Amino acid sequence: MTTALQYTLSGLAIGGIYALVALGFHIMWSAARAVNFAHGDTLMLGAVLAVLGVDAGLPLPLACLLAIAAGGVFGIVLERFAVRPFTGTNASIGWMLTTIAVGIMIESLATMQFGGFSRPLPSPGVAKPITIWGAGIYPQELLIPVVAVVAMIGFRLLQKRTLVGRAMQAVAHNRQAASLMGIDVNRIVMLSFGLAALFGAGAGVLVAPVIQVSATMGVLLGLKGFAVAIIGGITSAPGVVVAGLIFGVMEKFVEGYVSTAAREIVGFGSMIVVLLAFPQGLFGKREIFKV
Repeated sequence: MTTALQYTLSGLAIGGIYALVALGFHIMWSAARAVNFAHGDTLMLGAVLAVLGVDAGLPLPLACLLAIAAGGVFGIVLERFAVRPFTGTNASIGWMLTTIAVGIMIESLATMQFGGFSRPLPSPGVAKPITIWGAGIYPQELLIPVVAVVAMIGFRLLQKRTLVGRAMQAVAHNRQAASLMGIDVNRIVMLSFGLAALFGAGAGVLVAPVIQVSATMGVLLGLKGFAVAIIGGITSAPGVVVAGLIFGVMEKFVEGYVSTAAREIVGFGSMIVVLLAFPQGLFGKREIFKV
């Protein structure tokens, strides 16, 4: 019982990271029908900048806030120069290639500045573990899934209660109609990419004290976040968050009872099975196009 609880709590922690990354993919896809395939590197950027900020003598909260803000700016700039020129054209695959290229360049730049080794981000959240019914876990790990759920709820409230959120929904539903109604579609899409990048950088700051920070940490986390978005249904914010938490718990049980190598096989294998049974994802809605 204690072992199962340990795997569940640890799985919810890493699943919260997958959920935050997947939520970013959901926001971008809803607004632009395009995503930033360097989104995992946005996570890395947040973590690396937080560590560098602490090294420069900044207080931990300020270093983390600046790192998250820098991640948001990165998302906005990337949308303007690497995504927007290729959306709505016949060369729609261009945004895939350019965002992948930008991710590789950011990773290389981070390696040059940060080094090729891993470093931790100091945090009071990992100073002392707490015990829950015999299972030990750091408070930082408990915080991660809570933040993921709060972020999802906050985003849903933004969509329903604010003009900006309603404009985002209008753009997601029909870009041309939204433009005719006076909505600046490009600005809304840019805002969506910036908000998604904030979630990505925030995920990096949250997970940095738990795992070692490195220039390559975002590759696999970003890929799994995208897989979670596909499994949950990239059109459903609650769906991707629930799928992220479940995916993280499943990984920990496979890792604990089978092996670490089997973790990746089962994880990505489950994505294929879900797509075969539910092409729109578990919670996604089938999109109907009228011609």
